[in-house]
Amino acid sequence: MQQPIRDYFEYVRTLDATPAPGPLNAWQRCVGAHLGQQREALCWIDLQRVVRRYSFEQLDTWTAQFAQLLTARGIGAGEVVAGLLPRRLELLIVVLGTWRAGAVYQPLFTAFGPKALEHRLTTSAARLVVASGDQRPKLDEVQGGPPVLTLESGNDEDFWAALEGLPTSFPPVPREREDPCMIMFTSGTTGAAKGLLVPLHALDAIATYMRDAVDVREDDVLWNIADPGWAYGLYYGIAGPLALGHSVTFHEGPFTVESCYRTIAELGVSNLMGAPTAYRMLMAAGDAAAAPVKGRLRAVSSAGEPLNPEVIRWFERALDTVIHDHYGQTETGMTLCNHHALAHPVQPGSAGFPLPGYRLEVLDEAGQPQPVGVPGMLAVHVADSPALFFRGYWKAEQQPFRDGWYLTGDTVERNADGSIAFVGRSDDVITSAGYRIGPFDVESCLLEHEDVIEAAVVGKPDPERFELVKAYVVLRKEAVADDALAQALSLHVKRRLSAHAYPREIAFVDALPKTPSGKIQRFLLRNQAKAEAEANPPPVPAA
Repeated sequence: MQQPIRDYFEYVRTLDATPAPGPLNAWQRCVGAHLGQQREALCWIDLQRVVRRYSFEQLDTWTAQFAQLLTARGIGAGEVVAGLLPRRLELLIVVLGTWRAGAVYQPLFTAFGPKALEHRLTTSAARLVVASGDQRPKLDEVQGGPPVLTLESGNDEDFWAALEGLPTSFPPVPREREDPCMIMFTSGTTGAAKGLLVPLHALDAIATYMRDAVDVREDDVLWNIADPGWAYGLYYGIAGPLALGHSVTFHEGPFTVESCYRTIAELGVSNLMGAPTAYRMLMAAGDAAAAPVKGRLRAVSSAGEPLNPEVIRWFERALDTVIHDHYGQTETGMTLCNHHALAHPVQPGSAGFPLPGYRLEVLDEAGQPQPVGVPGMLAVHVADSPALFFRGYWKAEQQPFRDGWYLTGDTVERNADGSIAFVGRSDDVITSAGYRIGPFDVESCLLEHEDVIEAAVVGKPDPERFELVKAYVVLRKEAVADDALAQALSLHVKRRLSAHAYPREIAFVDALPKTPSGKIQRFLLRNQAKAEAEANPPPVPAA
């Protein structure tokens, strides 16, 4: 039910900085605490669009059997169980049954190839993988992989057959606050994916985000469209809702504009979570496609990369709803948010204010706080951030900590009202003629043009300016990709943004390179721009 909106600043002042005891077992927090109420725990739309619903009591039975299976196979507390599964009932059973046994769950994104799977499985030393039938062949190419359970009969043992006849009770294995319940891997946009252990007390911070930033209410139909193979989908699509006793929504099929609107209409979705890539797709489909669900969404949250202001304005006009930008990392969870449930200033282009439990600062290279309007690196103070659960990369020599701060690697700047605006990854920031230019602002300005669907901006080496701004642009089908349009787009940014930050080169492309989770891989475009500059150097002036 609706709760009164609390003032953000007053609320933060009243918080006790002492860490909470934390749950003894992740299953107990997400399932055990909600038994006896006959409440829905999962709404799953399968590939035939059949809506299937399951209660916490049903999950209690199946997760007990899966925990029994793990124990019978010698898989116990602290050991890793991986899931290579689509969004369906069995995924939830594996995650929660793993936690019930005190073991550590490892998500494997279904778009990964054998090389990516092998790196993650060998690094984690997983003891078991549960896979769907269509994903199983990839594991044949994984050297030294663990045993496999499949959802369909084959050469492996069948998942449901393995559970059949096992006891339907299992006492959750007690764990300590710092014991891991998940092992995650970063997306690897700047190198090999790095592993990190997520401790049990992370569920406290995850629940805080769901309550204060997403504003999950008891009567909400909540849908997080992010894939649980990644942090936002696992932390906040599974663990977060269940920790609050709220139902999880799974849509098994691929994301399309049509399926998204249809699901919102059929389920009565009121609270939507996802990434800017999906929201830009909705915007590109136009007002007419959005009209049937206009006014149905009470709150919309965005995370994964910065949300363009044009998307915010379009959601307000075409869907009659407020979309808020949120910032976080796999390492920290969500830390900087425009909170739906807390009252504070909200500026388009700003990621908002720190999630309660985090102390954030904007630091220069010497580790000194930066004044308003001066870019620096976003840092999280370790001792003064009881919600921070990141303790370092697993088995890595170099760690991103300095003088008591965790350095995120993201460039931000503080606004006059205390909120913080995302500028870009530190290695994404463009230095041109002495100016530091964040790609986000340029991309957002390009997206305001009616012919542009997506845009990515990088720095291209230039002997005069050090770097010039180059944009890679995806156009609507009806647009004509010619020099005239390129000039018009550059002039549009020059007029709308600034005279120094406009793209001096524009390349029209069919698609932008992205990670499997949908983040734009600007480093690939930077490499491409660098190669172009090296292949066509400027002429050497005559002596």
